[in-house]
Amino acid sequence: MPDNSRERLIVFTRYPEPGTTKTRMIPELGEEGAADLQRQMTEHIISRAKALSNEHTIPVEVRYEGGNEKLMSEWLGPGLSYYRQGEGDIGHRMGRALQDAFGQDCETAVIIGSDIPDITTDLMIRAFRALYQKDLVLGPASDGGYYLIGAHRRSFRHWHPRIFRDISWGTEHVLPQTLEIADNLKLKYDLLHTLRDVDRPEDLGVWYRAAGRPPSQASSKPISVIIPTLNEAMSIEQTVSNLKSWGQLEIIVVDGGSQDATAAVAKAAGAEVLTSEPSKARQMNAGAARATGDILLFLHADTRLPDNYDNCIRTALDQDQISAGAFSLGIDSDASGLRIIENVANWRSRVFQMPYGDQALFVSREIFNQIGGYPDYPIMEDFEFVRRLKRLGKIAILPESVRTSPRRWQNLGILKTWLLNQLIILAYYCGISPKRLSKWYHRDKGTS
Repeated sequence: MPDNSRERLIVFTRYPEPGTTKTRMIPELGEEGAADLQRQMTEHIISRAKALSNEHTIPVEVRYEGGNEKLMSEWLGPGLSYYRQGEGDIGHRMGRALQDAFGQDCETAVIIGSDIPDITTDLMIRAFRALYQKDLVLGPASDGGYYLIGAHRRSFRHWHPRIFRDISWGTEHVLPQTLEIADNLKLKYDLLHTLRDVDRPEDLGVWYRAAGRPPSQASSKPISVIIPTLNEAMSIEQTVSNLKSWGQLEIIVVDGGSQDATAAVAKAAGAEVLTSEPSKARQMNAGAARATGDILLFLHADTRLPDNYDNCIRTALDQDQISAGAFSLGIDSDASGLRIIENVANWRSRVFQMPYGDQALFVSREIFNQIGGYPDYPIMEDFEFVRRLKRLGKIAILPESVRTSPRRWQNLGILKTWLLNQLIILAYYCGISPKRLSKWYHRDKGTS
């Protein structure tokens, strides 16, 4: 990295005083427990910040609420600078911290929160490096906010304080509103990985995993990942390898007669490979019949799961009245038209509880068997599958996003693909058989 004395990492946190810290956790942990959680998570992030500082000589500044400088220094130790966050909403406080940094001759500054245990030093380095070419860098949080914001001094005056104005802080609209402002200002920005913050009791699994605590009985339920494939040699190796990086996991690839090396590549990557007729419903049912896990996760070959997906799934299925779930949709492309597709799909999923297969559907084996698995349809199998699941309970739509390939929209065109999908759904509701719909769909796509 360049002259790191002109870089600055700023950590926003709060002194862990019982009753005023992590208040949403108090019903679950009590006042003392919530404060202790704040203490541990801050120490976890500060240890990573210090590692960054030691390795790359980047100064670390702590902006705090509650307590005082003496208490903060006694708690987190010397070698850091301590400043109060000051008055105003979180936008005013972040803007003030950046303004102070640039007023002290910094070239780049990055702010992180203390409640994202999965922030790594590599991620922090990526944020600083992004600012070589970009005006702004943001780390999206799974709840719709952001856990990291970084800026470069060269353009700061151009967009400050507008980037922090008219933001619905504390809601799922924070990141979309911020990006809209950035687009209007024609700022160049980079987005990091989406991570999950620890703000509510259902998020505690994220912290327990990061802290290396033993899982509870509910969170230890094994997951079997089932991937139907047909000519996916270009995608399947990375998909399986990404899954294997999370440790011991049952991965079953059910190939529908690929003409390429899909089956061989998947097996070499470490998946168990089955063969089946080229029907997604039959492939997924065959995989489920072979699987040994208590939880079944159905994944497309060109889709990547978010970090900590396993804890997210287990936490969701452990809730009362939840029959199944899926992730939010993320499309791996910068095309503005696909951002609209994402937003519409995620709105539809949350309002109508109707996710599609490219959102990585998951369900307990017990409920999967109860509804008889996927219907033996040549098309609309995931649509009907979810409709049947809804009769048994709610469908959880997780804020964490998968990243799926844009190829199916690119091959036919974004608008045409969307219109075709809507027409197929409408026709299905009108009672046209899946067999007939399949012929229309593949004819319009130009496939056999």
